Amino acid sequence: MSTLKTKNKLSKKQRILKSKTFDELLDIQYGKIGTNKRDQYEEKAQYFVISEMLKEARKEANLTQKELANKIGTKKSYISRLENGNCDIQLSTLYRIFETGLGRKVNLLFG
Repeated sequence: MSTLKTKNKLSKKQRILKSKTFDELLDIQYGKIGTNKRDQYEEKAQYFVISEMLKEARKEANLTQKELANKIGTKKSYISRLENGNCDIQLSTLYRIFETGLGRKVNLLFG
């Protein structure tokens, strides 16, 4: 049984080395699009992107987390959790943070 596991690991490593695109790497590591593991990865990746955009926009606006929180009527700890990708965000809150708090326009694209 352990020999079979070793062969599977080597096979995965070989597939990774032969992959040519990032999508191929994701397929190998997390499964094909639509699988549970891949969906979880994609969701976490989106949270990461949003949190990084928020952090960057806040810094460009020269605001601290506390100042941004005060502008939109929330707590600094909530802004911190968002920037660290540790909580969900409602769409209305996302708009309020970017448009009211940071003076940015939000455009969503669904694919």
